Amino acid sequence: MSHRPVIAAANPLADYLARQPEIEHAIHRVLSEGRYILGPEVRAFEQEFASFLGARFAVGVGSGTEALHVALRVCGIGPGDAVITVSHTAVATVAAIELAGAIPLFVDIDPKSYTLDANQLEDTIRASRSLRIRALIPVHLYGHPADMPSIMSIAERFNLKVIEDCAQSHGASIGGRKTGTWGHLAAFSFYPTKNLGALGDGGAVVTNDPAMAERTVLFREYGWKERYISEIPGANSRLDELQAAILRVKLRFLGQDNAKRQDVARQYDSMLSGSDLVVPHTHPGYTHVYHQYVIRTHLRDELKHSLSMSSVGSLIHYPVPIHLQPAYRDRLLAQGGLMETERICREILSLPMHPHLTADEVARVGDVIQSWLRQDPQPR
Repeated sequence: MSHRPVIAAANPLADYLARQPEIEHAIHRVLSEGRYILGPEVRAFEQEFASFLGARFAVGVGSGTEALHVALRVCGIGPGDAVITVSHTAVATVAAIELAGAIPLFVDIDPKSYTLDANQLEDTIRASRSLRIRALIPVHLYGHPADMPSIMSIAERFNLKVIEDCAQSHGASIGGRKTGTWGHLAAFSFYPTKNLGALGDGGAVVTNDPAMAERTVLFREYGWKERYISEIPGANSRLDELQAAILRVKLRFLGQDNAKRQDVARQYDSMLSGSDLVVPHTHPGYTHVYHQYVIRTHLRDELKHSLSMSSVGSLIHYPVPIHLQPAYRDRLLAQGGLMETERICREILSLPMHPHLTADEVARVGDVIQSWLRQDPQPR
């Protein structure tokens, strides 16, 4: 085992240390003001984040999962309704659908972007006429946007609400229009490892619709317009002041941090070009923000072991599709099979990716992979 320092797959600590003086000042400001829930920091962050996205409204909530759940409830999704999404995603996407009492219906993924395959979406809708399909959740996985122009066109024809899962796509765009501004609503996560991460949980619901924004504000705090008086049935899902203050600091650096991720991706692309490994694809006109840099190989487990032996961290996002996991197997719905989803999950590997990787660290990751490629005679 090498005694060189481990190259982390993700590094929230480095992110904090890079902004430590500003973050500590923001925390002190909150503690001095003595307002800890839904105060001025949350309101300011909501305005600043909406402005960054080019959206009209952002509403801070407790987590990314809750952002999806709240968005579904705001759309009126409930028991007996079906919601289309993908099985290759974090389980939070499906958990949120079931929290709303709805039924997840899976569509296979595009083999290049790993996002919902819009070419199969209409066939799935037509083949599922017995279900009451009310909404769909495209997931902008790994930082690459789903095909929102096609998805929105199909959704309009079938009168479906679209909720974008933007947990991994802060700042990604299609033709200059950012993810989170295409659907009727969007859900963001601020989990610490995200491109825009808090130092705890947090999320936001984004929309351009004033009525939906108002309903989101009501729903996140018991349906209150006036304290203790519920106008609608609601819940408790609130972004706290400390996290909002931290996010305000980190939002100022999101653009340059995404640019650094893209620089790391270009380094990886250059080092791995000409190999049999499949490197990330970016559709023309799309901006990829590389929440993860995901490669593919039939010998994924062997490569992961080789990286580990050289003190290089790597992860599998996600090793088992949701429809094959014990909690969900044999009870969730899919039309036409999920062959791409199942094949990709056997081959994917996330290399270290965060904005604080040095050029030398990226080069070392590349050297380990190149050495493994030279030593391993097996076909890929």
